[in-house]
Amino acid sequence: MRYSLTILLVFLLSVANAQPKPTPQQRAWHEMEFYLFMHFGPNTFTGLEWGHGTEKEEVFNPTSLDCEQWCRVAKASGAKGIIITAKHHDGFCLWPSKFSTHTVRESKWRDGKGDVLKELSEACKKYELKFGVYISPWDRNHPDYGTEKYNDVFVSMMKEIFTNYGPIWELWWDGANGEGPNGKVQLYDWHRFEQTVRELSPNTVVFSDIGPDVRWCGNESGIAGKTNWNTLDTAGFTRGAGAPSQDTLNAGNANGKNWIPAECDVSIRPGWFYHKAEDDKVKTPEQLFDLYLKSVGRGANLLLNVPPDGRGLIHENDSAALVGFNRLLEANFSKKIKFDAVSFRKKGRGRFIYRKSLDDGNPNSFVRFNHDSGVVRLYMKTGVLINCIVLKEDLKKGQRISNAKIELYVWGANSESRQVKTISTIGRKRIITFPAVHVKYVTVSFMSKGKRSRLNEVEAYLMDEKLVEK
Repeated sequence: MRYSLTILLVFLLSVANAQPKPTPQQRAWHEMEFYLFMHFGPNTFTGLEWGHGTEKEEVFNPTSLDCEQWCRVAKASGAKGIIITAKHHDGFCLWPSKFSTHTVRESKWRDGKGDVLKELSEACKKYELKFGVYISPWDRNHPDYGTEKYNDVFVSMMKEIFTNYGPIWELWWDGANGEGPNGKVQLYDWHRFEQTVRELSPNTVVFSDIGPDVRWCGNESGIAGKTNWNTLDTAGFTRGAGAPSQDTLNAGNANGKNWIPAECDVSIRPGWFYHKAEDDKVKTPEQLFDLYLKSVGRGANLLLNVPPDGRGLIHENDSAALVGFNRLLEANFSKKIKFDAVSFRKKGRGRFIYRKSLDDGNPNSFVRFNHDSGVVRLYMKTGVLINCIVLKEDLKKGQRISNAKIELYVWGANSESRQVKTISTIGRKRIITFPAVHVKYVTVSFMSKGKRSRLNEVEAYLMDEKLVEK
């Protein structure tokens, strides 16, 4: 009996101390890096950001809707998927839902026979893009909102989406919760909503400010924390007003109990829906590149909103900015600087061991270091000009590296000088930029939080000096 209790205690302690790890679905999500958000609906035509729910259905009438054009632009931008606002707070459904009378079916568009979700899901399959859906539980139009019956309605709507338009790669839940047409506020049955998704589509990752699979980064500026843990504590918190502080969402929790990585949402324009007055306020390719450095380059994913206009097309200015952004990505990250040798040592002092796997481009290869520290050295035969180092942590067993120091040993005729850059977390990818220097070799030393860290890749680049993160 005493032996059994000891075994049970050891088991319980091991479970309690187990480090959170990403699911296969979350690991695949991490590899997406960058994809598009599309806010589209009655607000596109009324000029509002939050519709009242009283807008007449005939307002929605895109004259030239072409979801394949959306996908062509997405591909040209380097995006790997699209998430569409299937139902925003105004309650208007971009599909002919059987559980609402405020849908495309009641509009004039295509004589009431149109279905945006169908056209976009088919276009995404054709262009090999992932398809995601935003569906707001708040509904300022539905007469049952504010009653228990509405939870049935929302579940039924999700069932329609998963059944008719799947596979759904990411489901996006907005935590907004305001009054419906009867003046009442809904008590959302989040547990039931989650259970429904898991039963219908277990491979779908679900976003909200506290997950369960992906979290909000805490701002709508598209910027992740310089410290960004993929783990988060959610006990005692709720979606919406009861979520953790924005600072916590931005940085995560170093010892968080749940693997819930950050997604950075931001719009290419000042607003989330299309407004003609903002045609000359589209972010430039250089601004988008800077957002990439501050989101993907800090271990998060970038969700960039590109709202279709009243024609149902992505505006020419947005398209041009996106194409320009992708050109900057390709120009600055397509050619790695080749190292003469890559070596590492596991802990403290000792000899460096050659290891090609740190520079092989293989996402499945890695070097595992000793308990709490490690050092990597990158050698060049002659002085090489660089201003960017990219580090990738292998996350299969969790995120472990808590801080790192990059030392640049400068090539010189008479002596070596040393420049140092210090960061905290790495995560899936960390992009570190600095003024360009000719280096003889680079040393990366890091500390881990009590577990064996696993480094996947180390890369060096020479970027356009104007694009170096300020």
